[in-house]
Amino acid sequence: MNLSNNKILITGGASGIGLGLTQRFIQENNTVIICGRRESVLNEVKTKFPTVITKVCDLAIEAERNALYEWITENHSDLNVLVNNAGIQNWVSVTDENFFESAKTELATNTEAPLHLTSLFIQLKSLTTVMNVTSGLALSPFAKIPVYSATKAFFRSFTISLRHILKAKNIKVIEIIPPALNTDLGGIGLHDAHPSVDDFIVSIFEQIKEGKEELTFGTTTTRINSSVQELKASFTALHSNL
Repeated sequence: MNLSNNKILITGGASGIGLGLTQRFIQENNTVIICGRRESVLNEVKTKFPTVITKVCDLAIEAERNALYEWITENHSDLNVLVNNAGIQNWVSVTDENFFESAKTELATNTEAPLHLTSLFIQLKSLTTVMNVTSGLALSPFAKIPVYSATKAFFRSFTISLRHILKAKNIKVIEIIPPALNTDLGGIGLHDAHPSVDDFIVSIFEQIKEGKEELTFGTTTTRINSSVQELKASFTALHSNL
């Protein structure tokens, strides 16, 4: 993937990993479009990075995903990179009264939305790259966020198949597999002790330059090469005091 002179759509590009990708892609001389539900947050990014293009869109809603694609085809038909980054993380238990309603929101945002967007955007003749942000939890889940972990395992599996399928269209598929990072994903303060997004972004872009298709950092670098038994042991150790 060329790091410069692209036109890139980053879903959820106004916060967390998405914002880190937005900032770095702008620095690399790309045109960046970001979308998200909160117009005020998008405007904050626009103030900081005046060249960014913003679009309000709730990706959990099918009609809004269709509208986003139609807007892109009408205004940015030369878009060549789709980054499926948007995701939500709910700390819930299957025993919670609102579990299913919470799960439906996570499923719609974390799995349905990127699958739908991918099926739409590969119709663009200009598209050359799809980047999917999964998680280390796709490799070994965390029981306090069972639905989020499951959606990321689903999305990783889909990404592996997608890479094979899109070879015929000469579309490159890159998977970004972050560990827990210092973001507000899941709630403010939950991940304060984890590595910074800045360090993660530096590493990810070094790997893109090397031509890698699975981009890891920290614990996910180890985890992706772990055996089934090692992953089971990791799961047991993580949950021993819960």
